[in-house]
Amino acid sequence: MRYDPDHKLQTRQRVLRVAARAIRSDGPAGVGVAGVMREAGLTHGGFYAHFQSKDELVAAAITQMFEDSGAQWRRALEGRDDADGLAACLRVYLSAEHRDGPGTGCPMAALASELPRLDVAAREAYSRGSRRLADGLAARLARLGHADADDLASSVLAELIGTLAMARCESDRTRSDALLAAARRQLGRRLNLEIDG
Repeated sequence: MRYDPDHKLQTRQRVLRVAARAIRSDGPAGVGVAGVMREAGLTHGGFYAHFQSKDELVAAAITQMFEDSGAQWRRALEGRDDADGLAACLRVYLSAEHRDGPGTGCPMAALASELPRLDVAAREAYSRGSRRLADGLAARLARLGHADADDLASSVLAELIGTLAMARCESDRTRSDALLAAARRQLGRRLNLEIDG
């Protein structure tokens, strides 16, 4: 059977999206090649037409995670000025829906504790993706008049990731919700944005 030229690329993208979701939900160590291929509707043997190893799959899936995350941020920012767009992004990031949806959420929060145990290619993919997000945030903060926008962007990202991780770990739903709300209030004050509204 002959396939059109885009078939292999589309198949690879399908595998990467399945792997990215699995990595977010179960961590890289919990992802099995056979399970990813099965969920993508493919055979285990077909894996090697796209990747040489599980490590290569994980690194490529991390890149895909950041591309998907960047696209989500761009959609949230579309048609908004810098202040409204950034407030909308932070509101969504620090929401109960994001906390409760780790399979589609932030790659930085999903991977931060796992990265030291992954190979160099995975860590490099993470670094490239996180730098792009930090640079985009810094540019927006600079346009809003914040001094030291690069440092501020790094600090804000650390606060977002830490808050989301803590909220996901908290067994008491009320306390978890309170963590998210407190971070929205504090970031709103710090950045002079209407986040918690």
